[in-house]
Amino acid sequence: MGTFTGTAFGRRYVVTKSAFSAGKSVKLVAEELGGTDYISLNWYDLASGDRLKPCEMSAAKVTAFVMALQPE
Repeated sequence: MGTFTGTAFGRRYVVTKSAFSAGKSVKLVAEELGGTDYISLNWYDLASGDRLKPCEMSAAKVTAFVMALQPE
């Protein structure tokens, strides 16, 4: 967990990933460097199954971002 830079869709981002509850909850925030794009999500590992909770954006947007993200 921590902060790192990465690329997705030809753009650079600074990404902060934080874990809570012994890794059962993860928060990810990404801000485009030199741009306006912003990604924010929470992921929960629940007994009933995984839950993705995007913050004020579509699940499709955050899923595409996470799949495309290449840490530097």
